[in-house]
Amino acid sequence: MSDNKLNRRQFIRKASAAAAAFAALGTTGGKSYGANDKLGVGFIGAGGRGNSHMQSVHWLATDGKEAVRIAAISDTFKPRMVKAANGYNAKPYSDYRDLLKDPNVDIVCIATPDHLHGYQALDAIKAGKDVYCEKPLTHWRQFDLTKRLAEEVKKSGRVFQVGTQGLFDSAWQQMKKLIQDGIIGKPIHAECGYFRVGDWGERGMPIDNPSAKPGPDLNWEAFLGDSPRRDFDVSRYFRWRMYEDYAGGPCTDLFPHSLAPVVYMLGLKWPSSAVGTGGKFRYEEREVPDTFNMLLDYPEKLTIAVLGTQGNNYKSALGARGAGCNIPLIRGWEGTLTILNNEIAFIPQEAEYGVNASKSKPQRLKIEHGEDQVEFWRTFLRCCREKNPNTLSTMDLGYYVQTACQMAYMGFKAGKTAKFDAEKQQIIL
Repeated sequence: MSDNKLNRRQFIRKASAAAAAFAALGTTGGKSYGANDKLGVGFIGAGGRGNSHMQSVHWLATDGKEAVRIAAISDTFKPRMVKAANGYNAKPYSDYRDLLKDPNVDIVCIATPDHLHGYQALDAIKAGKDVYCEKPLTHWRQFDLTKRLAEEVKKSGRVFQVGTQGLFDSAWQQMKKLIQDGIIGKPIHAECGYFRVGDWGERGMPIDNPSAKPGPDLNWEAFLGDSPRRDFDVSRYFRWRMYEDYAGGPCTDLFPHSLAPVVYMLGLKWPSSAVGTGGKFRYEEREVPDTFNMLLDYPEKLTIAVLGTQGNNYKSALGARGAGCNIPLIRGWEGTLTILNNEIAFIPQEAEYGVNASKSKPQRLKIEHGEDQVEFWRTFLRCCREKNPNTLSTMDLGYYVQTACQMAYMGFKAGKTAKFDAEKQQIIL
């Protein structure tokens, strides 16, 4: 089907890149699938992201030579679900809980509105499924759910991967090793962000049927989940990223892509405090901000500044690393790590006002491979076969990143600095 074809440029990859990434993960005990056992993937959500993941898995099942298949599809909008199910010869389920009961589903991919992710992931884990969950893990107001999901995943031993596919980029693994080896000295400050122009990701979301109404083909109550009860609105249903009930704008939709690699490289957990600023500075027909900035202070005595707007797509002079992600700067006492001309660059600290310069010399390191959603999926499938919880984007990392974003957004809403009690794992406003 033409709807299901992928851009060939996206899929002409070297298998060695995925193999190298996976080799670094390690393995744990537990029951494993056989190398030739065909894993069934069930998709909850058949919108834009859901279809993108279906395309990736379909390619892996055909040209990619992986023993995997699209087994089932669920969506609250029946026409969308039926179209995808017919296209991939998969079983349709109007209620995702019925999909979770299907013994042919080994793995669940969740690509629904933000406020539904956490509940559906919990149900999938309890049903004994491995999970690929789109970011953000939960809605900005659902910190308790984020915490609960992290606890349940850890107890279950199931394989879990968060949909921050940029973590397949080897630059972050290579830079993490350099930081661990002490090349920049003690880290003190980091910058990252996300810049693009246009609100095509919110107001530009397609309205499949402007005449759609709740009924047999559209389950409005299932869509609402735990959000405030509201009368049906076709824009809220199809363009849900515009509304705070279901999304958080750049803070939770885009910043996980930028922040996750930095938190991963620096080996951080939760911030001790967070501040969020911004608002609707260009696009008024929405509730969520189009411009957002957050400052995160960590108990390790370092700050991460995450900056972004949807009103201008100029990245820093260093450029972007994956979509609109600003290339990060990681500053330490002895120097700075970043990416220049597609190479990892170390810039030694210069002497200033009596402070000694770094004794190290400038260095450049070739990046082994870049971001690739298909190979990100391939490594995840290998983890599922090996019952290896150490995916490229783990639940723990997702918990730390989502907590930071939730702190910043909650603080933004309240006009306060959000604090975090790491011992009790609680956000304090």
